[in-house]
Amino acid sequence: MGKAVTRPITLITGASRGLGREVAQRLVAEGHTVLAGVRDPAGMKPLPGADVLPLDVSDPASITAAAASIRARHGRLDGLVNNAGILLDQDGDALTLAAELLQRTFATNTMGPLRLVQVLAPLMARGGRIVNVSSGGGQLSEPATWAPAYCISKTAFNAVTVQLAEALRPMGIAVNAVCPGWVRTDMGGAAAPRSLQQGADSILWLLLQADPLLTGGFWRDGARIPW
Repeated sequence: MGKAVTRPITLITGASRGLGREVAQRLVAEGHTVLAGVRDPAGMKPLPGADVLPLDVSDPASITAAAASIRARHGRLDGLVNNAGILLDQDGDALTLAAELLQRTFATNTMGPLRLVQVLAPLMARGGRIVNVSSGGGQLSEPATWAPAYCISKTAFNAVTVQLAEALRPMGIAVNAVCPGWVRTDMGGAAAPRSLQQGADSILWLLLQADPLLTGGFWRDGARIPW
């Protein structure tokens, strides 16, 4: 008898809608065991083929509980897509930015993914891949002035990506950031020029197709972009 086929186990945060849901659906079709991390499992539409995991990345206790569940039920993790994110501000600039709003944004967009990787990395073996869904709004090379809390949190998220890539390089785990572009989601709005499928393509390229030795970069549509 041949060896049993081992299905990759991949966690996607913010999987109840938008890009997270699209990535989860496509990974189910690819044959992955998909763990769909969502804040409110009761309030989401069914996600056929996925294992829904209660997870609020802004809550350290929720992160600890989710990690314990993955460890107990699966014993390992092959891929992680840090997709969960919030956009709380639209207008204003850094001079009028409220500290409380910035703290709330950081809790989800920056600190949450960092804590998640810290507790899940021990479950990942060599060849594991972590994809951090960032934004062009976080680029220092082309500074954005809209939604300052969101943009600052994504700039910091890019810095977290670089630090994690270096920390996990000796373990053979790749960590990259991706800009999916302006996508038609609840966050992006109906005027956005890119479809869910186009936005998800960049994420899935890093997760499924990119050289596993590729780490510590910022990518869009399979091409490196400036930080």
